[in-house]
Parts: sequence; structure tokens; C-alpha cells
Amino acid sequence: MGGAMGDTEAIETALKALGAAPDDGLDIAEAALLLAALDRPAIDLMPYRRHLGDIAAALSRVDAGPEVAPRAMALAGVIGVEFGYRGDTETYDDPQNADLIRVIDRRMGLPVALGILYIYAAKAQAWPVSGLDFPGHFLIRLEGEDGGLVLDPFHGGRIAAPPEMQDLLRRMGGGEDVRPEHMRPMSAREVLLRLQNNIKGRAWRAGDLERTAETLRRMLLVAPNFAAAWRELGVVEGKLGRIRQAIAATERFLMLAGDEAASLEAEAFLRHIRLQLN
Repeated sequence: MGGAMGDTEAIETALKALGAAPDDGLDIAEAALLLAALDRPAIDLMPYRRHLGDIAAALSRVDAGPEVAPRAMALAGVIGVEFGYRGDTETYDDPQNADLIRVIDRRMGLPVALGILYIYAAKAQAWPVSGLDFPGHFLIRLEGEDGGLVLDPFHGGRIAAPPEMQDLLRRMGGGEDVRPEHMRPMSAREVLLRLQNNIKGRAWRAGDLERTAETLRRMLLVAPNFAAAWRELGVVEGKLGRIRQAIAATERFLMLAGDEAASLEAEAFLRHIRLQLN
């Protein structure tokens, strides 16, 4: 793939190709760059791809070995120290923090955006790594021959031991105890959806329905079978008065949904919104 993508259509085509790829073949950093490029379709992505390559190359020069602790130290040293990435604690809710292009420009971002860099760099070394479905604060799990460690990309890649995770959970209002579902490994596609969900949530809270709908459509480029996003898109399109689009999105949700209660609710919404066409 070349440098400047040229236009929105070309970027969307590339994202659809990634969306059709199997989970284990999805290039998480490339997809995050392309999602960010939709806001600036004429941008040349080659400098950003080279930067990602520089991170991976710097990590490959560290003799980390097969054990997990030296690998964790190497990741933190390369990304957090050598390349200077950190969590944005001053302007956490700035939308730039979920835009990988701006995260690279600024060397700061949200936990999930920084986590994508950690996942990309670790996978470039063939180190087993995954995002964790931890509520409110994205974490990653890195593996070695001797076991695994949980790392916090937002805080320089430091190890998140059980007491730290419990403290995080309490501060995020997620309860007192870390449960097995909080440690569920996420696929690359799910991590990208979590990244976009940050953008969508901020747009929704700001009352920006157009941005909310656009972000949902972007989510569906990389996860075309994500039923919940089709359902949300149907609701938002309805609020925007785009009735045919609302119907199409809700019908797609009904095709994909397996939950009977949600399907019945969506069918009722569909009957209601179809009346607005008459």
C-alpha cells in the first residue's frame, strides 16, 4: 500500500479488506491508522508506518529472551522511554487521544490507543500478547515461556499486579473484585472497536449525532457483523430523520442478532419507524 491514500473511498476500501480478514490476520496498527485517516483523507501515512517500523526494530534490538519479565521491561523501555509515549492525564477526554495519527504526533493518548502500539510491537517480535476486556481502563497481557504479566500502557507499560487492578477497578466504578470476565483476552478487532467506542461515546455525550453515526459506520467497516453497532446505528439514523437508513441498519441487526429480547425490541422499533415512511 502506498503513501497518501488519496480519498475517503480508498481508505474505506482498505478498511473493508481488513474487516474481511480473519481476526488473527488483522493488522491492528494499520487498521487504527486508516480509521484515523478518514478524518484527513489526503494525509501521507508512510511516515507513520515508518515510525511503527522503527518501534518494532528498536524492540528487536533488545535481547529480551523468552521470559516474560524481560520482555515487559523491553516493551516499556522502548515505547515509554526511548519513544516517549505516555498517557494523557491532563486532557484525557481530548478526541485526539483516540486518533492513532495524533497519538503518534503527540506521543500521548488513551490507554487503548497506546495499547495498540504495545500489541503491534510485541506481535512484531512474535511475542504472545492480547488486550484485556478490563472495564474502564485498557490493559494488555504479555506472555513468555514462564507465564504472563498484565501491563498498563497508559502508565509507561508498568506491571499491573492484582492489587493495582483492584484499585483501578474501584476507581472506575467497576466493583471491588477482579472477575474472570475482566481478564478475557480481546481480539484485534475487539480492540479496534473499543478504540472507536471512545470516539463514539464522546460524540454521543456531546449531542453530535452526525459524528456518532459516522463513527458507528467506521466500526462496521472493520467489524461488519457487529450486531450491536447496527442496532445503535439504526437508532441514531432514526434520530437524524434518515428513516430508510434507520430501517436498513435495524434490519441488518435483526439478521445478525441472536438475543430474542433485543430482537423483539428492534422489531418494535422497526415497525414504529416504518410508519414514518407513509
